[in-house]
Amino acid sequence: MIWHITKRELYDNLNSLRFALTSLLMLSLMVTSAVVHLKEHPKRLQEYRDAVIEHHNHLKSYAGDSLYKLAEQGPGYLYKKPSPLRFCADGGEFLLPDSAQAGYHRWSSGELESFWILAYPPRTPNLRNIRPNVTKIDWSFIIGYVLSLIALLFTFDAISGERERGTLRLMLANSIPRHIALMGKFLGALISISVPFTLAVLINLLIISTAKDVHLGAEAWGRLSILFFIALLYTCLFLALGLLVSALVQRSAVSLVILLLIWVVFVIFVPSTLASIASDFSPPMSPDEFKERASKLDNGLDELWDEYYSLWEDTPEVLIQKMRLGNEIVTKDAEQQERLHQEFLQQQISQMRRARAVTRISPVTIVQHLFESFAGTGFDRHLQFLGNVQSYARQFRAFIADTDRADPESLHIFGVRAGMSQKPVDPESVPKFKDTRNFSKDFNTAATELLLLALFIVVLLSGAYLAFMRAEV
Repeated sequence: MIWHITKRELYDNLNSLRFALTSLLMLSLMVTSAVVHLKEHPKRLQEYRDAVIEHHNHLKSYAGDSLYKLAEQGPGYLYKKPSPLRFCADGGEFLLPDSAQAGYHRWSSGELESFWILAYPPRTPNLRNIRPNVTKIDWSFIIGYVLSLIALLFTFDAISGERERGTLRLMLANSIPRHIALMGKFLGALISISVPFTLAVLINLLIISTAKDVHLGAEAWGRLSILFFIALLYTCLFLALGLLVSALVQRSAVSLVILLLIWVVFVIFVPSTLASIASDFSPPMSPDEFKERASKLDNGLDELWDEYYSLWEDTPEVLIQKMRLGNEIVTKDAEQQERLHQEFLQQQISQMRRARAVTRISPVTIVQHLFESFAGTGFDRHLQFLGNVQSYARQFRAFIADTDRADPESLHIFGVRAGMSQKPVDPESVPKFKDTRNFSKDFNTAATELLLLALFIVVLLSGAYLAFMRAEV
């Protein structure tokens, strides 16, 4: 019986103007998305390859000089690997830096030079502008904004329209349970939307996968399957919302107006407004404040500098004491400065997390987060990149320390040229930075959003069922 109602709904939808317009719109948007990605992705990929070569050349240059010079200069800029699935979620990438600076050099006193620290470019020049750019034509925009609106247009008159025409009373008079009628309408609308959407997605993937500059491996296809499933879940949410409102009102025109208002509020207005409000609470320090705090850290080393310059005798004991003071100055300075950069980074991350937590009330934001997680873009991907950077920094420093300890001619006084190994280092032995992605971490990060999206669907379907059971026909 449920299949009979589904077929009837499907037949009515396939012969409607909205189905034809949906097919045309989906196809044009997906083709546009593929063309834009194929135009931009090779450039991003080439820039990343050039950056990797520059990173290797940087290590090779200083490793050939001496271990001290390699330790003092650091590994240089470390770049985030571009995702081949950026066509799925590209909107939030412009807010996030694509590199970390592992070679931040600040001062030189002639005898001593500051050592490298991890520094992080600002996330965005405007610290309040933390909303993704939703005008990017990617999957998250097409699904989050266009497909959700289409789902409402397919269900706004599913019940109220039949009530106006009098066919609802006739259908229920044939001993058809209301829950069967409701599920038949739900499935009919879902299949009607899924057909043009699936066709558009396949054409999009066909265009992208046949390009020579895009390589989609087995993991990428697995992620795409999950994204397609999320898109269907999101469509179900708005179909359930459309059925709920259609069951509550008597006229389809009223249903359409109410649904459009809900869509504008929760899809357009709420995410931007709540993100702006959340970003105003405990904002990160400004660039001027950061510079002021950094200069105070420099002033905090004055006593050590005075003691260092007071040692002017050339006796071996005094030279060793002076090198140890130099070690303390360089090490303490690097630790303090890197701690300040880490604090600034954590403030930015906390601001973004607050905004993401608050905007979860909007389903479009949930889908944006899910698409970014599985597409390897956005905030969660950036956190993985930062984790890779910090892990590599520890590995690089451990390599420097181990290599210096292996040199019997070294005094093993870190931070001072005369106290460290002056021998060149084999460039091939120096650790190279590799930016990797972890599917299990992506899934664990997205688990909360997936559960929240499923909860929304259950609540709205339950509400539609209760409203339909109590509706007068």
